[in-house]
Amino acid sequence: MSLKLAQAKGKFLGCEAEDQFVGGADLQRDLSFSQNQRFIPCEDSLAVSRLRFSLYASFMLLRHRPHPLHGGKEAYQQAVALPGPPGPPGQPGLPGSRNLVTAFSSMDDMLQNAHLVIEGTFIYLKDSAEFFIRVRDGWKKLQLGELIPIPADSLPPPALSSNPHQPQVPLTSVSSVTYERPALHLVALNTPFSGDLRADFQCFQQARAAGLLSTYRAFLSSHLQDLSTVVRKAERYSLPIVNLKGQVLFNNWDSVFSGHGGQFNTHVPIYSFDGRDVMTDPSWPQKAVWHGSSPRGVRLVDKYCEAWRTADTAVTGLASPLSTGKILDQKTYSCANRLIVLCIENSFMTDARK
Repeated sequence: MSLKLAQAKGKFLGCEAEDQFVGGADLQRDLSFSQNQRFIPCEDSLAVSRLRFSLYASFMLLRHRPHPLHGGKEAYQQAVALPGPPGPPGQPGLPGSRNLVTAFSSMDDMLQNAHLVIEGTFIYLKDSAEFFIRVRDGWKKLQLGELIPIPADSLPPPALSSNPHQPQVPLTSVSSVTYERPALHLVALNTPFSGDLRADFQCFQQARAAGLLSTYRAFLSSHLQDLSTVVRKAERYSLPIVNLKGQVLFNNWDSVFSGHGGQFNTHVPIYSFDGRDVMTDPSWPQKAVWHGSSPRGVRLVDKYCEAWRTADTAVTGLASPLSTGKILDQKTYSCANRLIVLCIENSFMTDARK
């Protein structure tokens, strides 16, 4: 604590002789003079000297004691914590990987493991010998050049790694690889549905589960929108409609509604989000697609299962048997039937929009 230095004359002690003392309110309070000690005759020089020494000693003690509010120098030294010993080492990090090629046994395997594949990884399907690249919203199929046969006397290729997270395949030259052109994908839901369905939500949910980040809408007319307007207007004429593997089903969205029932090549499969062919897989016993639309893609309010809210056997909706080679054939079904539901990617996501 810092005390103010002051000058006091001998009359403070009852003596007229001029002397310098160190004093102040704190000093006077802490010395606590009694009444008979406040006045000492000036002639008693011995008493004055003793009191002067006592005052000086008391002041020095007061000057060096810790302040009650701040803890003093000693308290400050006690408050400074010394660094403790180092803690135990942490767990080692995951090993890095520079492997950007991943092999899956099939399309279904690739879709189910989408969350394990980072963007920019090349994907090889062993069952079909197809090549893909993982992009932000899903996969892009790569077009390969002609096959170059391996000489008969060459050594066998190295075995694939058994590590499911980092399978190894020999790197393939990409000098002859070109990316698939922009397109809109038409994909089926993974199970058939009766007329009471929340199709837009199902399309969104299953697309996300498959690692596809584009917006997918139900291939249905609804009470709010005609089927022909589901795809964004700017992309109804410029982009082909393809299946999950990139095979062309229609030249563009507008061609589906040309008035001919949406004819397509029946040799091109329509795949579900989990990679199954709905035309051959027994999970869809009835090979017909709900749509509720006219051949021009306009909603038919008495033929769309009460806006797709009922599975009542007495209510009907329009669907198209795929065996006809048309996707908008006009056949009436009871809404209790469990049929194929398609989802259309309603806009193409360029790299700038991802």
